[in-house]
Amino acid sequence: MSTGFDQAAPSRGYPRPGLERPDWASLDGPWEFAIDREALWRVPSQVQWNATIIVPFAPESEASGIGDTSFYRACWYRRTVQVPQLRDNERILLHFGAVDYSAIVWINGHPAGLHEGGYTPFTVDMTYFVRSGEQATVVLRAEDDPQDLAKPRGKQDWQLAPHSIWYPRTTGIWQTVWMERVPSTHIEDVRWTPNLERYEIGVEAWLGGDRREGLRLHVRLSIGDRVLADDTYGVIAGEVHRRIALSDPGIDDYRNEILWSPERPVLIQAELSLWGGRGDLVDRVRSYTALRNVGTQTGRFTLNGRPYYLRLVLDQGYWPETGLTAPSDEALRRDVELAKAMGFNGVRKHQKLEDPRYLYWADTLGLLVWAEMPSAYRFTKRSIERLTREWAAAIDRDESHPCIVTWVPFNESWGVPDLPAIEAQRSYVQALYHLTRTLDPTRPVVGNDGWESAATDIVGIHDYDADPRRIARRYQSADIIPKLLQQVGPGGRLITLEGYEHRGQPLMLTEFGGIAYSDDRAGTWGYTRSETAEDFAETYAALLGTIHRLPLIAGFCYTQFADTYQEANGLLYADRTPKIPLEEIAAATQARGDAWAEGIGMAGT
Repeated sequence: MSTGFDQAAPSRGYPRPGLERPDWASLDGPWEFAIDREALWRVPSQVQWNATIIVPFAPESEASGIGDTSFYRACWYRRTVQVPQLRDNERILLHFGAVDYSAIVWINGHPAGLHEGGYTPFTVDMTYFVRSGEQATVVLRAEDDPQDLAKPRGKQDWQLAPHSIWYPRTTGIWQTVWMERVPSTHIEDVRWTPNLERYEIGVEAWLGGDRREGLRLHVRLSIGDRVLADDTYGVIAGEVHRRIALSDPGIDDYRNEILWSPERPVLIQAELSLWGGRGDLVDRVRSYTALRNVGTQTGRFTLNGRPYYLRLVLDQGYWPETGLTAPSDEALRRDVELAKAMGFNGVRKHQKLEDPRYLYWADTLGLLVWAEMPSAYRFTKRSIERLTREWAAAIDRDESHPCIVTWVPFNESWGVPDLPAIEAQRSYVQALYHLTRTLDPTRPVVGNDGWESAATDIVGIHDYDADPRRIARRYQSADIIPKLLQQVGPGGRLITLEGYEHRGQPLMLTEFGGIAYSDDRAGTWGYTRSETAEDFAETYAALLGTIHRLPLIAGFCYTQFADTYQEANGLLYADRTPKIPLEEIAAATQARGDAWAEGIGMAGT
């Protein structure tokens, strides 16, 4: 059946996989474009359109067709779109996956929406600015001051050329733009919360558009042909909040058929139907969830109630020609597959809120994800407000993904550089830790990854010592924890701040390694360097072998997944070609294997 949309535009996969409808169209592809270096133009009539850009690639990237890496404060986009035929009870929505940093949208010359935050989505209701079945002009202005250090910017360099661990800037649109036709009363948001202790799935749904009375929401959960739930709930004040109890046989073999884990990524398919009081179908969407829980216990990370050793790899999420934006949906899937092929069971997405399509593939293929907030660099009232607001929006966007198992609001005291000396900064870290636990009490939170822990469920330590013998001595046994945490750590910082003693949290090496191997010695760097592929393989195996033999460590995160611009310390080259055979990498990554599980009595998940 035709949706009324022109689907000629390239599709990168359904952009919001947790809430899917058939009536949508991608607006990726050519848009008119103009750079506004000093942010002088305020309305579309002032813009001097002089270029074409390929959305969703940022203008700094080669794939955009612009490739301008100089400083500019704003840029403009314009495109004419075909509006589908709309019935009286329908609306047309315009979605932006991410625009860095602040955006204003005009529809047919009328201001229609604004948004601040470079990593989170926003939506504009086009309905009142367009005519059904006719064309409409969309204009977007993106402002992103390259010198503004008080906004969440992650690894985006403030210098003209990328240096050290900082990378090219990302300005404007960098995730998919798309239109969607919806009923005037529609399901706007869905949140899933699994609870393994009670063997149930929590569902929350919020309606958007026109308020109607007498509505009911029907929820059907299934795995293949097996129906787990088929229930209907009344909608009260535009919302539904219910717990769906599943039948629990109490037998591990049966449970394992339904539990989600990297080894068995079982997804529960969901269909939600909104019905009117006269039995009329108002809206229908597809979604998915999973039954699994995560936590910490007696110094270990747990998955589905059992100790689970984390083998993570640090993933910056950049590509050579496309920057922060993946070249395609296939590239996102391939990154998940490569992480698993190298023996890792998870990734730490570093200083980037990743595209929801990556999280979809991690859910589907089975890969754990630590979600980390891109840092601001300054500690000011404005930076606090900006980061807190965007972090809350990130949690709201991503909390239904089963792959996400840990939240990381701060990294290495970025944005809070004086934690030991300034109480206000310590209070900020604690506040964001507790806010995160309030918004999502189901996952561990790493308050400040790397060092200077002030509030955390996992003590993350960054240690780039290249000598496995020193690593072994430093983390040899649990007996040394009190002394270890009171010392100045490898980064020249205290691992935990005074007054925040260890309370039994798991200890993990959440950054280590960083072995560079590249033919370009002058233009690249790493924390240590190998001269040959053989030396690279031996050094990696020796380091990982040492980590595996440390009973103190509950998991690790190796730096890093792929080379990223001048950083050549990836296991893969920037184009995702392995530097050594994937089988050799996997053998070293998984060296601990079942021995660790047997040693602590872990049952399979």
